[in-house]
Amino acid sequence: MGFRRRRNHGRWVIPAVPATVAMSAAALLLFGVVAFYSFLAPPLVDHPPLPNPSYQSGRARGWSLLLKNPVELQKNVAGADAFRVNYRGSGGDELWGSELSKYFYGCSNASSGFATTEAITHPNRYLMIATSGGLNQQRTGIINAVVVARILNATLVVPKLDKRSFWQDASHFSEIFDVDWFITSLSKDVKIIKQLPKQFAKAAATPYSMLVPRKCSPQCYHSRVLPALLKKHVVQLKKFDYRLSNKLETDLQKLRCRVNYHALKFTDPILEMGETLIRRMKGKGGHFIALHLRFEPDMLAFSGCYYGGGEKERKELGAIRKRWKTLHMSNPEKERRHGKCPLTPEEVGYMLRALGFSSDVHIYVASGEVYGGEDTLAPLKALFPNFHSKETLASKEELAPFLSFSSRMAALDFIVCDGSDAFVTNNNGNMAKILAGRRRYYGHKRTIRPNAKKLYSLFLNRTSMTWDAFASKILMFQKGFMGEPNEVRPGRGEFHENPLACICESSRMSVDSTSHIQTHDGSENDKGNSSNSAGGRNSELDWKDLDYGENAPLGSDLTNGKISEDDIFIRSEDSSFEELISD
Repeated sequence: MGFRRRRNHGRWVIPAVPATVAMSAAALLLFGVVAFYSFLAPPLVDHPPLPNPSYQSGRARGWSLLLKNPVELQKNVAGADAFRVNYRGSGGDELWGSELSKYFYGCSNASSGFATTEAITHPNRYLMIATSGGLNQQRTGIINAVVVARILNATLVVPKLDKRSFWQDASHFSEIFDVDWFITSLSKDVKIIKQLPKQFAKAAATPYSMLVPRKCSPQCYHSRVLPALLKKHVVQLKKFDYRLSNKLETDLQKLRCRVNYHALKFTDPILEMGETLIRRMKGKGGHFIALHLRFEPDMLAFSGCYYGGGEKERKELGAIRKRWKTLHMSNPEKERRHGKCPLTPEEVGYMLRALGFSSDVHIYVASGEVYGGEDTLAPLKALFPNFHSKETLASKEELAPFLSFSSRMAALDFIVCDGSDAFVTNNNGNMAKILAGRRRYYGHKRTIRPNAKKLYSLFLNRTSMTWDAFASKILMFQKGFMGEPNEVRPGRGEFHENPLACICESSRMSVDSTSHIQTHDGSENDKGNSSNSAGGRNSELDWKDLDYGENAPLGSDLTNGKISEDDIFIRSEDSSFEELISD
């Protein structure tokens, strides 16, 4: 008889739990899970917020305390690799300059057929100029004034600087530029005098003033200004800056270069202080970067961009934006997608590190008051601790002669940026353009401009990728934006930014290596294509050729001398609108 298997009839008894308690416990658990993942997730904004304490989140502060490395960010996905900056920068010579630059040099001498001053200057034709804007916008006006005087066969009176603009600088021409050098160095090109002859004293006090259209061609000046000059003998052109066509015959373009790169020299006190700042930067680490940050409140307000600062930022920048009645309502998302928003200091730092600049590189920052102050600069300083400005390099006593004059302070920044081993611009304003052209003329020194249109989405999603993947994309997107020879397509943009007529090749050895350099728009530059000469008509301009509405496309037809109605800007003449983006 088989044995029966004994069964265990013991059971675990679960005590009864009220339904309300069970539901509360489940809800509490769900809330805890959501809170945990919310803590790890990045802020849900369309741009990393500015680290201003007034609107910085507690979670962001917590991360800054928990992370040993302040530039380390967690990825969106739990358990994924960290987005961590690789501190091993290459720092090689190729980072600081182009191998191809040795094949190019500045050449602005007049041709043998360019008539002398004595041969072209007519008596009783005097041209007066009232410039407009900040230092570099006025510099553009002075350069164009010399060429216009040549076009009109007139004597040029030393231009008057703008003393009533946004920049509020009462300096005279001779207090910023070496006026005697300016006159003598151009004596073979244009007759220049410091003041009108005595017989025109009345005209000097109340000159006959005219406002010419933007991008006015030589034919435009002959039809609009010359008749008045013949009748009045003295004519003043007011608000003078971009009042001359971007496209001129080669000899006139070369005259532009002689004015810009040789005749316009700062006064000795400004030059000496600027060179002192350069020596001090060089003494700290050899090579150095100069960064034109341009992240001031007025610049951000003008751009119409949004940086994640919430209602406080919208109110502050919105109030500043109301200064310019001609500005339309902005679409921050659209502006950013089109690359019209300056990068944040943190983003500039990430870009430079991704390009290969190591953390021990010294940076000189040319900037006014940064929006958000030191908290906005903190991420950049964490990436590049060796952070300098003219205020940190020089004593108050040394800067005293310049402190009350915005143009003289801007001149110091101009000199240091020009003397840097690598110049980085964060916007495409006048200073950026003039320095880019100057650095091309003097040997294609490394000049970096962020490809903001491409970098926008990359920065937006940077925490969803590894640092190596991020850096690889930065290197790819910045091709054509590094100041290499021929990277700007001929005829593209402002002449001051790309003075092709004044740059010559020293050897045909460079033809093969430069015939396929990527240009700003991603196309390849074919040097054998003669149709794209500096004087030829270029393809349609896009927003990259403009400066936040400051420089309009050329509308006049240079081939037949006709002036279209579009030459006279549809946009109203608002000087304050133009002055902000001058530097």
